Amino acid sequence: MIQQIKDLLIEIGPIWSALLGGLFTWGCTAAGAALVVFFRNMKRSILDVMLGLSGGIMLAASFFSLLKPSIEMSEQSFPTMPWMPAVVGFGLGALFVFLLDKLLPHLHINFKVSEAEGIKSSWHRTTLLIMAITLHNIPEGLAVGVVLGAALDSGTATSLTGAIALAIGIGIQDIPEGFAVSMPLRRQGLSRWKSFFYGQLSAIVEPIAAVIGAVLVLFMHNFLPFALAFAAGAMIFVVVEEVIPETQRDRYTDIAALGFIAGFLIMMFLDVSLG
Repeated sequence: MIQQIKDLLIEIGPIWSALLGGLFTWGCTAAGAALVVFFRNMKRSILDVMLGLSGGIMLAASFFSLLKPSIEMSEQSFPTMPWMPAVVGFGLGALFVFLLDKLLPHLHINFKVSEAEGIKSSWHRTTLLIMAITLHNIPEGLAVGVVLGAALDSGTATSLTGAIALAIGIGIQDIPEGFAVSMPLRRQGLSRWKSFFYGQLSAIVEPIAAVIGAVLVLFMHNFLPFALAFAAGAMIFVVVEEVIPETQRDRYTDIAALGFIAGFLIMMFLDVSLG
């Protein structure tokens, strides 16, 4: 199965592969959001575990699929300063999401409307929740595009397999993420269809960000270590600033932590076994 996917991606090229990867992760978010059709309520403990799982996958993906390859490439491309691309790229990625976090009005899933972040606005709670998940998905789509573009541009089968593992891992964590945004909307009184629609809409930025990531890699070859570290910094900022706090608002912090560990193990397994 993996070999067939690799053959398809090699045939269609980096840009279309990035778009396909972004559409895959978007589809996973939509699949998670579709669960709202079958459930009206969800236990807080389950939500916290799902969010923890999502955070664990994102953290492991940031290191194994992005930051570690960036450091390895830097040792060859920048022998006098092998630390520089990873450090600079990582810092800029975190700063990029930090600025988005300060500018984009959004509301964490388990937070009150009065705790909304970003520029003050009169947006409805529904819109603020969607914006929060959209903020999550920008670095995820960027990461998929960067690794697929890099793998197909270099033509190394091993890195392509690792890129596929990253896309699968992010897709897995997007399923509970889609459910986590559509369920609160349902509890607020939205219909099943509207809850699903807005839930999947939060991931529309993933294929867009993926294509942007692939284009940047193709036209700036020397900056690949920077791009990988940039995506890692962006994702880890989201994990620390958004995902983890959302799981620590109730009494289920321990099982949320176990969910986080489980997510990390899933992504580590995918990267080591496939990459």
